[in-house]
Amino acid sequence: MSAPATTADAGHHEPSKFHFYIQIAMILSVITGVEVVLVYLPIVKWFVVTTLCTLSAVKFMFVIFFFMHLRWDKVFCTILFFIGLVLAGGTMWALLHIFGADASKPLTSAMLEAARLAIA
Repeated sequence: MSAPATTADAGHHEPSKFHFYIQIAMILSVITGVEVVLVYLPIVKWFVVTTLCTLSAVKFMFVIFFFMHLRWDKVFCTILFFIGLVLAGGTMWALLHIFGADASKPLTSAMLEAARLAIA
């Protein structure tokens, strides 16, 4: 004789994680579509750049928390991940400012000639 069905087994089942990940992928694709359309709209540049950065950050959070399973990981691992992210962002910011400075631009022939005359 089989065991009687409990109330937990009465037609209720846990939703599939597959459907959850498909929903997240659909949200990410809609955000990407908004980003693509936003680039071609005649809007002020600062608004476009700010919106693109914000949407990219939202997509980044979705990916790391759900697809990289950081949401269910230990808090210490999440903190380590974000420390690395801050260090990488700071490094990129510093490199962009260093190579965007006037001192890093190549000298023209007139500047080289003026430097030779100053030395002599």
